[in-house]
Parts: sequence; C-alpha cells; structure tokens
Amino acid sequence: MKHKTLLLISLLFIFLQGNAAEFTILNYGAEPGKLSTSAIQKAIDACHASGGGQVTVPAGTFITGTLFLKSNVILYLENGAILKGSTNLNDYSRQGRSPGIVYCENAINVGIAGKGTIDASGDSFYDFSKNHIYDEFEKSRTRQKENYMPEGTFFTDGPVKRTRAPGMTLVFFHCTNVSITGITIKDTPIWATRFGFCDGLLIDGITITNNPLVPNSDGIHCTISRNIRIANCNISAGDDAIVLTGFPKDEETPGLNTTEQKPHQYGNKTIYSENMTVTNCVLKSSSAGIRIGYGQHPVRRCTFSNIVIHDSNRGIGIFAHDASNIEDLIFSNIFIETRLYNGIWWGHGEPIHLSCISRFEGLKAGQIKNVQFNNINAIAEQGIMIYGLEESNLENIRFNNVQLRMRKGRETMNYGGNIDLRPASPKSMQLFEQDIPGLYAQNVNGLTVRDFQLTWGDDLPAFFTHGLECRNVKDLFIENFVGAGNPNSPGSKKVSLKNTTVSE
Repeated sequence: MKHKTLLLISLLFIFLQGNAAEFTILNYGAEPGKLSTSAIQKAIDACHASGGGQVTVPAGTFITGTLFLKSNVILYLENGAILKGSTNLNDYSRQGRSPGIVYCENAINVGIAGKGTIDASGDSFYDFSKNHIYDEFEKSRTRQKENYMPEGTFFTDGPVKRTRAPGMTLVFFHCTNVSITGITIKDTPIWATRFGFCDGLLIDGITITNNPLVPNSDGIHCTISRNIRIANCNISAGDDAIVLTGFPKDEETPGLNTTEQKPHQYGNKTIYSENMTVTNCVLKSSSAGIRIGYGQHPVRRCTFSNIVIHDSNRGIGIFAHDASNIEDLIFSNIFIETRLYNGIWWGHGEPIHLSCISRFEGLKAGQIKNVQFNNINAIAEQGIMIYGLEESNLENIRFNNVQLRMRKGRETMNYGGNIDLRPASPKSMQLFEQDIPGLYAQNVNGLTVRDFQLTWGDDLPAFFTHGLECRNVKDLFIENFVGAGNPNSPGSKKVSLKNTTVSE
C-alpha cells in the first residue's frame, strides 16, 4: 500500500496534465522469455506521446537491452515481473554513452515503481576464475612488503575479472523529479544506478542485490545531484552502497566546469551536490557503506540516520580528493560493522574515514568542514581515520556518543597496520604502513570527542596502539573518553598528542 501511494503521488502531476493512461507492454508485442526491447520501447514512446502515464510490465520474464525512458512516464513492474538484461552486448544501444537497461536524459517526472525486478545478468560478463588487479600502490610502502597481496594468490573477496559488459543499469542524467520505488535491482555488471545532474530524487523501499565479488557494482550513486531522499532501502553492493559525489561524466579532468549543465532544460543547474537525506537503510559493501566525495563540484548539506552498515570493507568514507570542499554533514544513530577484505578493494576496515588529499599530482585538495557523528556503535578491524594535510585540513569535526570495539580478523596480519588513502597522489600516498590507534587525527582545526568508549580485543597485534592519537590538531576537546591504549602494544597510551592544542 505504501509504494502504491508513492506511485500515485508521483503520477498525480502527470494525470493533471492530460489524458494519462496505462500502456501494457504485451499490447506492443512483448513476449515472456523473448527479447522484447523494441516492444517495450514502443510502449514507452506511445505513453510519452500521449502526454504521459504508466507503462506496465506484467508478471513474467522479459529480456531486454537498452530502454530510453522519457518525460512523464513511469515504468511499473508488477509483482512477478522481471526485466532481464540481455547477455548479448549488441542488444545495448550505446550512442556514445554505454547505457545499460534504462537510460533517461533531459526529462521531467519520470521513474520506475512496483514490486518487480530488474535483473541485469551481471555475472555473465565476468570471469570468476581470475581477479581484477590494478597497479595502484607500492608494496614496499606497506607493512607486509612483498607479502601484501602476494603474486599468484587468488583473492577470495574479489574483485573478479571483467570481460566486457554493458554500462550502468539505470542511468538518469539531467532529470527533474525522478522516483524509484519498491523495485528490486539485482546482479548489475557495474553501477546499479547513476543519477547525474538530477534535481528532485525520491528512492524509497528498493532492494539492490549485487554480487560482492564484482568490482564497481555500486548501489545508489548520485553525482552532482540535489534534493535527494533515500529511505527504507536494503543494498548489498560490490562497491560503495550509497554515494554522493561531485564529479561529472569526465571524472578524471581536474577543475570545476559547468559547460555540461547548460544545454539541458532539466536537472541540477547549480554547482553543488547537496540536500541529501538518507534514513532507515541496511547496507553492505565491498568498499564503503556510505561514501561522500570525491569530485570537482562541492558537496554539502546531507543527513544520514537510522542506518545499519554490516560486513563491509569500510563504513562511512568522506573524501575531499579534489579542489572542492565537503561540508555540513550529520550522521546519527548508525551501527557499523567492518572487516578487512582481501583483494584490491579501496578501504581497510575503517568504520569511519575522512581524508583531504589530492588525487591529482601538484594540485591542492579541498577541505572537509562541519561534520558530526552522533550515536555511533561500531565493531571494526581498523580504527577511525581523520587524515588532513597542512594545506588541506579539516575543520570542526565532532564525535558524540561513539562506541568502538576493535577486533582481530582473518586478514589482520596479512593486510593490517596500513593506511589506505586511495585515490591519492603521489602513488606513494595511496597505501602505506602506519600504526593504528582507535582514533587517529592529523591536521584538524577543531576536533571534539565526547562520550567516546573504546574497547580492544584480547588478541590484537602490537601495531594497534593508542586509544586516541592526534597530530597537528588545534582546539582538541575531549570529554568522558572511556578507554585505553591497546594492552598488547608496549608504550601505548590512552591519549597521545603531538603539536596539538587542547581546549577547555
């Protein structure tokens, strides 16, 4: 009933515009078990031409390549309906974009709803006998040296080797008023969704189930979008589960450029990724459960509440790795469980990670400002990381009522005792050896740690060290910290300070 209500709200504007109607794909030649791309597209085109309405996919499995969604059209998947991605790459219309199953650009009042499933057939595009390997870091900089990811090893946590694959499964570029409600998305070969330059986005009650071994299979990924509401979702992803970034289609060119936004009638016309609320979600990720940044456009004004992040490589990651700033974020009432993954995934088991370091050599990174973490309960195989540089520091970071339980995992000795800052430049800063406190902070102006409780597992190695360690921190405020240094690490302290000023 709830999702039907949301659908009716989404369609209300359309019905007020004219004689909206229902368009059933069977009436346009779609057949269960057969390739039906052309028939489904005819239904979408007819619905759009009539002024808008609902295109209905009934119960049954319909094979499809790329579909182009248009203004004032809701694609409705009935209970038992499956849109099954073709395994033939020739069935995907690329037009220079490499789209997957649904592509929509420069549109208004569009969406997908219902109780059905979009199955992207992602596993068909991977070789599960091989790992996907990148030359990203210098092994000599790690604690384990050549024993870090030793050659000839098959990494059971993935990622596995991609052969060829269609693009992101659902793509909305330059759209206004987008709703995705109720559906299940599964087995995507890369990102399950991308919402680029969108304004007004509702995602409610959806399930995303991707293979955790598949690289880049993000869940909900929003880039330079604003006014976003995400609620009641269950996401398992082979990369970040929920993402807000500031990069355009070309993410590898530094510098803010709004040229791409100007030709389009709809979507986000500001420079900001902003105004995101996420609540009541369960997340699992081979990288980060929640990721904010990186990207050339600034990110601001986001809240995250009532969330469970479990069995993930990283809990929350905030990355100012371009010149743009990230600011005004609040995270509240979140349970986080992380572990060290083997294989070449970004993240090292941190429950919370904030970093300001440029990914472009010779360029200065932006700042992270005004971030709160309230009522956080975490179990982790790595500490909380707050990493700034003198020229790119963090400001006003607050931890209120945080419980952190540190534990040893199956990969602690193989991968632990290193800091992961990827993507970063130079290469020597991507991944490197460093002892691990419960909370580490460097180059921060204004750090508050209030009501923090830290406990250590009995069998943790000595490279886990202090309770709190701060270097080059101005105006550190600590109140009611309950904890100590790792009892297995000689010389560890409850609090270790260097070049740090403490405020009363």
